Amino acid sequence: MSDSPRASRESPDSSHSSRSAGPDQRSGPEISLDSLVRHATDNQVAWITLNRPEAMNAITSDQRERLIQLFSEASADPDVRAVVLTATGRGFCAGADLRGGPPAAERVAGDVARVIRLGAQRLIAAVLDCEKPVIAAVNGTAAGIGAHLAFACDLVIAAEPARFVEVFVRRGLVPDGGGAYLLPRLIGPQRAKELMFFGDALSASDAERLGLVNRVVPAEELEKTAREWAERLAAGPTRALALTKQLVNASLDVDRATAFAAEAAAQEINMTTADAKEGVTAFVERRGAEFRGR
Repeated sequence: MSDSPRASRESPDSSHSSRSAGPDQRSGPEISLDSLVRHATDNQVAWITLNRPEAMNAITSDQRERLIQLFSEASADPDVRAVVLTATGRGFCAGADLRGGPPAAERVAGDVARVIRLGAQRLIAAVLDCEKPVIAAVNGTAAGIGAHLAFACDLVIAAEPARFVEVFVRRGLVPDGGGAYLLPRLIGPQRAKELMFFGDALSASDAERLGLVNRVVPAEELEKTAREWAERLAAGPTRALALTKQLVNASLDVDRATAFAAEAAAQEINMTTADAKEGVTAFVERRGAEFRGR
């Protein structure tokens, strides 16, 4: 992260949908998409950084498509073994930037469902389906789809000033981006309804207490902690991690027989990998395993 992850404290009401965000002064043709969604690979870790701080990193449709592309590429690239998603400035992501869409009067039946299906839902699915472990390093406020983007990641590290807001109810809207799918699975239906019905800002420490966040750290330690976790994952058995992620993500949607069958199939696939063979050999030889992601 080229910008410090330090995030200033702000009132819950400053966590808002990006419809009310100020104009993006940098979104003209001279600003490249690559500068708004930064991407770099270091020590086999792909770092994806939202970089639109003046709009609290509200996501435009172009940024959304770029994120989907980057997660897809990370899945397919054998030299990428972990992913970190983070942001610059005071906000992690204030939600989807809704400006530029058709006026409400011009919509026809099916337009909204199509936009949600092809937009927010595709983005969340790209994170859930990424074959590499994904860490969210939440530097500041995550609201609406921004919160769901963090919750879709495999591990969540939050800076102390971070806030999570199910902002939809404040606008008279239904949660999108898989929120009603993700939250009950993470914290149960009652807690999920409380967050979605009231739309109150949730502090990083409260999010950790509920189980939405793995670790809360001082803002100045966010990047360091995310890097340590990501590099540890990148040194692990990449294919085994991918199969484990797939099993866990599917576990709440299937019955026991199906889950057990999937587990057996995953074991069969994984035992053909070089990393599994190395792990077993290292155990027999009483030495540390050296996994290569193959």
